[in-house]
Amino acid sequence: MNSVTLFFAWLLIACAPPSISFETDILPILTKAGCNTGACHGAAAGRGGLRLSLFASGPEADFAAIVHAMEGRRVNVQKPEASLIFRKPAGYLDHGGSVVFAEDSSEANTLLEWIRQGAARGPVRRVTRLQVMPAGHLCRQLPETVPMRITADFSDGTTEDVTARARIVSADTSAISVNMDESLTVHRAGQHLVIVRFLNSVVPVRIRAPYGNAVEVPASEALANPIDVHIRQVLSEMGIPRSSPASDSEWLRRVSLDLTGRLPTPAEMHSFLANSASDKRSVMVESLLAGTSFVDLWTLRFAQLLRLRSLPNERQAFEAGVDWLRDVVQNDRRFDDLARQLITATGDSHMIGPAGWSRMAPDARSHAEMIGDVFAGARLGCANCHNHPLDRWTQDDYHGLAAVFAKLDRSRVVAVLERGAVTNVRTGEPAIPRIPGLRDLSVEGDQREQIADWVLAEPELLFARATVNRLWMHMFGRGLVDPVNDLRETNPATHPELLQWLTEDFAEHGYRIRHTLRQIALSEAYAAGSHIMPGNAVDDRFYSRSWRRPLSGEVLLDALADVTGVPGQYTEHDTDLAVQVIDSARPAESLDLLGRCRAGGECVSENVQAGGLPARLHLLNGDVINARLRNGGGRLKQMIAEGRTDAEIVTDFYVRGLGRMPDAGELQLWEERLRGEDGLQKGQLLEDFVWALLNSRDFLENH
Repeated sequence: MNSVTLFFAWLLIACAPPSISFETDILPILTKAGCNTGACHGAAAGRGGLRLSLFASGPEADFAAIVHAMEGRRVNVQKPEASLIFRKPAGYLDHGGSVVFAEDSSEANTLLEWIRQGAARGPVRRVTRLQVMPAGHLCRQLPETVPMRITADFSDGTTEDVTARARIVSADTSAISVNMDESLTVHRAGQHLVIVRFLNSVVPVRIRAPYGNAVEVPASEALANPIDVHIRQVLSEMGIPRSSPASDSEWLRRVSLDLTGRLPTPAEMHSFLANSASDKRSVMVESLLAGTSFVDLWTLRFAQLLRLRSLPNERQAFEAGVDWLRDVVQNDRRFDDLARQLITATGDSHMIGPAGWSRMAPDARSHAEMIGDVFAGARLGCANCHNHPLDRWTQDDYHGLAAVFAKLDRSRVVAVLERGAVTNVRTGEPAIPRIPGLRDLSVEGDQREQIADWVLAEPELLFARATVNRLWMHMFGRGLVDPVNDLRETNPATHPELLQWLTEDFAEHGYRIRHTLRQIALSEAYAAGSHIMPGNAVDDRFYSRSWRRPLSGEVLLDALADVTGVPGQYTEHDTDLAVQVIDSARPAESLDLLGRCRAGGECVSENVQAGGLPARLHLLNGDVINARLRNGGGRLKQMIAEGRTDAEIVTDFYVRGLGRMPDAGELQLWEERLRGEDGLQKGQLLEDFVWALLNSRDFLENH
């Protein structure tokens, strides 16, 4: 070959368009256009005869569907412009969707050039890291435009700018809009989220726009509790002022309900208010943490989380499980040990408490989902039919975790059998046991110990993170990540550094829940007042003030009993206390009306609103309040019989129900209304007063 021929050969190669990859060039076009979303061809059944994997999670199957299915009619390498994969999204043919791209767009040109090159799959490259700049942004003025740059590192060692090929989605388009040049425009104050997706990688970008000018923390004001350092920093950045602290009476009622589920008694309130010691709140928290009411409430809360319930015609396993759980709470045992025992226990469930937990799941897949929810705060169920669209979990992860528990015999004596399998619906083959997101396991033997290692391992500390987030939710009414069973990168914490600190602090202090609850209860953030002040009315997640939270059904019923002096009667459960009614599989009419956790279901919310309108009507007109007011042995009837004055009765019920004395105006109002000017009997008027107090927001809510 002479030099002229070599020159022209080199020229042809140099001038030829670069090779186009199906996975890294074509699939991002379909993803960015929304073709493979759940509302389009990414649906389980596909659309219009074309089924694509959700968000390009299965490139091999997508290539086969586009290039080889329908006898190759979707791709025409002889006449690329006649290809269905081009003509339909370009608007030449009706395909049930809008025009995806213009025929002269870069997307169309890339697609056509790929077909001209033979519609090959090209090199298989996996994204090892997706980097977004900026990773987060704090706006200084509104509206503000934020340029984006997205780069991808691939498994072959190359790095590319993929900004134009990535899919950028604003969680709230009224707050942040995505522009044609892939920049963002921030329109509204607040904390907002943008999701960046490229192939198998998803990255969240948090954008903050202050509500006002930065709030400075005085240099002389030292914050001993690390919780408050993090809370103050975010409030300062967001320009949100803090409400003044709660009064002693407000704080006492709040912390008593949160730690023990009980209202403070009049004696406790008066003693606390009269105490002038600087450490009286710390002393009170220690007293509450040491009491039996704390054990009652937190045994119930964790039993609800674990879905503990009696099985038909068999209460022994439930009773053994609750007794074991109560011992863990009462003796402040390590919760990492609790996790490991629940995951790995075998034996007679009538005698070995943690063994019965495996029986709460009817099958291996339900068991895998319980593991994800309880120990990782993750919704693994989304990965049953397809790779999780917003998290790292894949179908192989889901079915692989289920395979770990497929060998369990879930009868009275829980045991690991020699055989047992689940089918991976992606492959149609038996699933390989797997630690989600990490590696496959041996198909032989019992792999549950390795699953326990996974949820407890550093640096992720999955169980620790999920637990402290739930403890925070219980104390504030909202998790740092909300919902609490949806911990994922694309649902970031409002205060990620705080969540990380709480997680590590919990682990460093022996996984003891009392330690973390103490830290929260003694923080400045927890002690904030609930009143709204100018500048923080919009705050629903930054903890500038305390939020009102409806009492859970169990706590509300016990509060009604304490205030009225008429105890509950839960004969099926052999107790007078609603917080000791743990078995959701057995009837408890008043609790069912107020919306307790259903038997076997997840219980994320802890409030009476779960009962909805029926619960509210029951409180207004049903016997749960009215029967107690009519009860001759109740506190109201006794005080009337003793000849107590109206002022004494009003004051007593205020102290018992609201945790405070009535102010002068309230006392005068009720004394005037109780004079009976309308002719009603005094007893009826007093019943109306107590009924009104017990149906007030100040009683029905913690605040």
